[in-house]
Amino acid sequence: MVPSVSLSSSSFLFPLLLLLFLSPLSSASLADEYDALGLARSSFPAGQAQKLIRGLNLFPGRDVNIIDGGDSLPQTKRLVEKRFKMPNLDDSGVSVEDLGHHAGYYKIEHSYDARMFYLFFESRSSKKDPVVIWLTGGPGCSSELAVFYENGPFTIADNLSLVWNPYGWDKASNLLYVDQPTGTGFSYSSDRRDIRHNEEGVSNDLYDFLQAFFAEHSHLADNDFFITGESYAGHYIPAFAARVHRGNKAKEGIHINLKGFAIGNGLTDPAIQYKAYPDYALDNGLITKSDYNHINLLVQPCELAVKLCGTDGTVSCMASYFVCNLVFSSILARAGNINYYDIRKKCVGSLCYDFSNMEKFLNQKSVRDSLGVGEIEFVSCSQTVYQAMLLDWMRNLEVGIPSLLEDGVKLLIYAGEYDLICNWLGNSRWVHAMEWTGQKEFVASPEVPFLVDGSEAGVLKSHGPLSFLKVHDAGHMVPMDQPKAALEMLKRWTQGSLSETSADPDNLVAQM
Repeated sequence: MVPSVSLSSSSFLFPLLLLLFLSPLSSASLADEYDALGLARSSFPAGQAQKLIRGLNLFPGRDVNIIDGGDSLPQTKRLVEKRFKMPNLDDSGVSVEDLGHHAGYYKIEHSYDARMFYLFFESRSSKKDPVVIWLTGGPGCSSELAVFYENGPFTIADNLSLVWNPYGWDKASNLLYVDQPTGTGFSYSSDRRDIRHNEEGVSNDLYDFLQAFFAEHSHLADNDFFITGESYAGHYIPAFAARVHRGNKAKEGIHINLKGFAIGNGLTDPAIQYKAYPDYALDNGLITKSDYNHINLLVQPCELAVKLCGTDGTVSCMASYFVCNLVFSSILARAGNINYYDIRKKCVGSLCYDFSNMEKFLNQKSVRDSLGVGEIEFVSCSQTVYQAMLLDWMRNLEVGIPSLLEDGVKLLIYAGEYDLICNWLGNSRWVHAMEWTGQKEFVASPEVPFLVDGSEAGVLKSHGPLSFLKVHDAGHMVPMDQPKAALEMLKRWTQGSLSETSADPDNLVAQM
């Protein structure tokens, strides 16, 4: 049972007051920082969630897909799937069968009444290509954001027609997108108890989905399998990878040929990553040295808060969310109207990106009919799901990664250099600090240029199964900002040639 959390309860206030007592920053100073930022203590998480959604120019018709009246889409099978062709797509007369695009619902096994919506795009190159699953973060944002704006087969034009994406990841993989956790995108339930609150629930749902998916697509079960995603998926992905690996070891169901997992601009180790915020902001001229000195006073109570949260804390994790997000909010208050996903850009009011065409497109009857979603509404991002995961937010998901590396499962951490919110510096620091048998060799390994078409698209550091790639001229959403480099990254990484081709331009040319 998930504990009930009230922001005004004594159970929440006690750990917060304890943190203040133990930290060098007085409670009055911390309260002053809240007041200076205009943060209402009781509405802070909801306000953050709404800011996230409005900053993308998204206005979902409902907050979460918890429907009334039971099952809106009756299904007798655990997984129901249909081939589809999007309207307004220039497909040059290709048949639905040859197109290889699928939409479906998975009736989540360990739930009261939850349905997980997914999209599956067969590889445009070969059915032998690896199966790659993509998870969008938030938490609580639909993976359709990535389908239409990052690495999916097509993009949405201003007139709501679809244009083929020459750098879609389906050119190198059999590509899966899922709307999760429950209540996000087209995924839904009739029972609020199906809303997930932690990585155990999220990873179990995803693992059960994979079992059903590979049972339906048995011809793909032996293909290499990779988990990818960005942002809050830095939490989802390590837990999901560990769940798959554990299932394989225990010989649960279908063996999933897990080869690696990749996290783009993710949140994985909060203690290290939040501490990096002031350093990144100062290095990039977002704050002054005086600002830096003031904001740095917030770092020690944040570190203490995260330590109390640990990997399975409850109310202390809520307290750490409040304390640590003061670090980030204080930077934003001093940096002006920067786009914290890409510091090269400015936000106009609350608007940082305009992804509204996605909602317009998916709300068209012709599109909904082609996807087979019935009357289920599309929830682009859910405040309810966001807040449900707050106890999970500050937990450290790095702890489960070393055992995966030791067993030869590959990890790629990549980060656009101009993202503030999940910046490359914090990601680099936790990757370097991670304790595993290859740590010393990884730290000592040289940085080499990541070359695309003979030009440096990033800087790569690798040893054994671990790679870290800092991507040039990109913000939070690398596949959107640098689509060609992102596709090359995926190809080389899944083929096991990421570091070799980066270090050898002649070899790169020979392979292109």
